[in-house]
Amino acid sequence: MPTIVVLGAGVSGLTCALLLAKQKGNTVTVVAKHMPGDYDIEYTSPWAGANVLPMNLEKDSRWERRTWPEMRRLAAEVPEAGLHFQTARVLRRKVDVEAGLKSALADGLFQLSPWYREVMDNFRELPASELPPGMHSGAEFTSVCINTAIYLPWLVGQCARHGVVFRRAVLKHISEAARMSHTGRRADVVVNASGLLACRLGGVMDAKVQPARGQIVLVRNEAAGVMPTTSGCDDGDDEVVYVMQRAHGGGTILGGTYQKGNWEANPDPNVAVRIMKRAVETHPELTGGKGIEALDIIRHGVGLRPWREGGVRLEKELIDGTWVVHNYGHAGWGYQGSYGCAERVVELVDEIVGRTKCESKL
Repeated sequence: MPTIVVLGAGVSGLTCALLLAKQKGNTVTVVAKHMPGDYDIEYTSPWAGANVLPMNLEKDSRWERRTWPEMRRLAAEVPEAGLHFQTARVLRRKVDVEAGLKSALADGLFQLSPWYREVMDNFRELPASELPPGMHSGAEFTSVCINTAIYLPWLVGQCARHGVVFRRAVLKHISEAARMSHTGRRADVVVNASGLLACRLGGVMDAKVQPARGQIVLVRNEAAGVMPTTSGCDDGDDEVVYVMQRAHGGGTILGGTYQKGNWEANPDPNVAVRIMKRAVETHPELTGGKGIEALDIIRHGVGLRPWREGGVRLEKELIDGTWVVHNYGHAGWGYQGSYGCAERVVELVDEIVGRTKCESKL
């Protein structure tokens, strides 16, 4: 019976724990400093929007391709998970297309002929008559928006239902996780879903990981079932435009920024004003054309996306005699790639457990 410790209780860690626990024979413990219900700048997942806007290039599209069917199922069949369907509207500005679509937000999202046109439901290119001024082209498709305040606790409940045990701890080195199983046994495998903190965790210390700071404004105004995002804005290369309404009264997210290397936890009031102005301009129904003064603000927020140079790290490594499966560095697509990446984690754990069993017979 494999003993597994998952380090991290963000969306990646919880999804890995759930899929591992669903396999018969696995004993799973989640160990984390922060758990759902906490709000801390080190803990990224609660701050996410979150929605499904495919961001990877086609060569790395497996994670999002495999996740979308589950997100769609949850929105359709499991209302208590906190997802609902929304229409995503992706707009490509003329100036950005002419510059080669070098958006801070995503590599694959704004491509002129994206791979996800065959994956996302009801995909259509927008005719010129439906494009706002200054836009080169655009597309719409059916997506979902996730109320993270509901979805993360729902994942905890699903994990608990399958026998996962949760423990709070602050670890300085990845090797400490091997001794943290609730069974008292040494872990056969540790899953490292430490997110942004992989850059500071002993035994990992991944210098390729840095924050991509996202500042948002959460408002009570409703967004009429459409989630617009544009390929850039005039306010700077590290500022972006998106609007998304969370399920079950979770409010509407107005965003945002994508500031690599910025660890600042406090919202910038000047940036907040720019975010609200852009949102009202691209989505005037938020205020009925009355401007940002008509926005009913719930709170301002900052989250630090775990961006990694070269992309997500999803591989196994032997550290101090214990096999570690790394799953971190998802930048802004952690939710929409969560099930696909967790499936790969399960595959790697199976490889390790199989190898361990084989070696133990020798």
